[in-house]
Amino acid sequence: MTIKKFLEIIPLKYVIIYLLAINLIGFLAMFIDKQKAKKGAWRIPEKSLFILTLIGGGVGTIAGMYTFRHKTKKLYFTIGFPVILITEIALVIYWIVNS
Repeated sequence: MTIKKFLEIIPLKYVIIYLLAINLIGFLAMFIDKQKAKKGAWRIPEKSLFILTLIGGGVGTIAGMYTFRHKTKKLYFTIGFPVILITEIALVIYWIVNS
């Protein structure tokens, strides 16, 4: 599918709204998980944080990780989140260039 056909199906404004929303959710998830960790309460599963990153929330989860200093000592977060984000950006660029 070309980018033009994709944007005919889903207008750009909806893509932008989705990305803003999922990144805000990712940022808030990192905040909530940090607060729960301080209290020793129920936590958001790490798998869920990775899923939020995978579905487009990479900027939000990375921003939340460093803003709240949460999960910054876990290598699979400090490496994993940026690798996912960079891969997604590269795939989108590849898709746009080859459309």
